[in-house]
Amino acid sequence: MTFSEENYLKAIYHLEKQHQEGVPTNAVAEMMSTKASSATDMVKRLAEKKLLHYKPYQGVRLTSEGKKHAIQVIRKHRLWETFLVEKLDFSWEEVHEIAEQLEHIKSEKLTNRLDKFLDFPKVDPHGDLIPDKAGNFPDIDKVKLSNCHPGDKGVLVAVEDSKEFLIYLDNQNISLHDNIEVLKQEQFDKSFIIQINGEKKSISEKIAKNLFLVLKN
Repeated sequence: MTFSEENYLKAIYHLEKQHQEGVPTNAVAEMMSTKASSATDMVKRLAEKKLLHYKPYQGVRLTSEGKKHAIQVIRKHRLWETFLVEKLDFSWEEVHEIAEQLEHIKSEKLTNRLDKFLDFPKVDPHGDLIPDKAGNFPDIDKVKLSNCHPGDKGVLVAVEDSKEFLIYLDNQNISLHDNIEVLKQEQFDKSFIIQINGEKKSISEKIAKNLFLVLKN
């Protein structure tokens, strides 16, 4: 498979979470930053390889084989991000673009040895779940901070991994494994007053939608 084909499969895998009845080719094109006609051509090619189910005007869905390929690309991406942060001291906002290149390495033996070397991590540096070699994701019950209520307490376990957002979190001294308590949600703008590691902060609803907690009992 080409790098481009793998990237399309990965994109469609993520888009399927938002489009239960089939992913529109326009959504695929937008995510891949390309023309709709180019996306349609690639979708047809992947369908011919039995990696997608595709009918014009009905969207696309991954076949079981297509899903398997997509998950393995995601696994490699997240393992390499973990390696870059834990072993090479890259910051969490630096690693996505590098892992985008490394995720296309074909060696399954290398991937499995990397997984073992890292002691079989369950999450990457952004808190995204890492599937095992069989394609199974670990089960972690996390919730968006925006869905929490005053009095809720939890540990920050995942964040949206856009580079700009990660830099923002660094500037705010917010990182994974921080302890967070929701103190109040403002009625006016739906912003949140939180206590994080003993310090009060005000965060917007948009930010709260991109922070994920495991709640404490």
